[in-house]
Amino acid sequence: MIKVLIIDDDFMVAKVHAGFIQRTPGFTVVGAAHTGAQAVTETARLQPDLVLLDIHLPDINGLDLMQKLREVAPELDVLVISAAREVETVRKALRGGIVHYLIKPFSQTDLQERLEHYRSAYQSLASSKEVAEQSDVNRVFGLDRTERPLPKGCSVETLKQVETALQAADGDLSAAEVAVQVGTSRVSARRYLEYLHDEGVLEVRLKYGAGRPERRYVLKTA
Repeated sequence: MIKVLIIDDDFMVAKVHAGFIQRTPGFTVVGAAHTGAQAVTETARLQPDLVLLDIHLPDINGLDLMQKLREVAPELDVLVISAAREVETVRKALRGGIVHYLIKPFSQTDLQERLEHYRSAYQSLASSKEVAEQSDVNRVFGLDRTERPLPKGCSVETLKQVETALQAADGDLSAAEVAVQVGTSRVSARRYLEYLHDEGVLEVRLKYGAGRPERRYVLKTA
């Protein structure tokens, strides 16, 4: 589970963001801080994996705070969430080694997409591998765009729902089970699942019984 600390001066905004994160599989909110001083204290105490960092804090600029946070948690990753749109601010954040910059206001889907990319890309480098492949590096920098086009009649939005259903599952799922969760037909769910299998994202397990074996799908482990 990836531990997240939210740093935002607005109590209600922090609470909303916490709700978004808690609904993203694989992430848990361990705390919130509303000033720079409190952020340093909570980062040292909680040792989160990732902070959601607002730039506009009452006692310090969030970008100046990043170095202080990494002094107490050297392995910390930072995802900036801010209304600041100035190009120089974005450049400074990138030079500071952030994993993403998300401009307020944003939707739950916007944040979840960034979190899911972080989990699949950055966390894969923290696995048992000692040597990174070029494909691993490409994922970190968002260059893994080698997927085939989606099948006719399929949408990116529904594909993400299918992936979310698989991520939340305790084990493998059938096309019929995915169809119920996503709200689509079994045939349509099967199309998405086979696409993900062809892309190397899923494994297929056969469940034998009376008649034809049932195809069941599960996410490949890193």
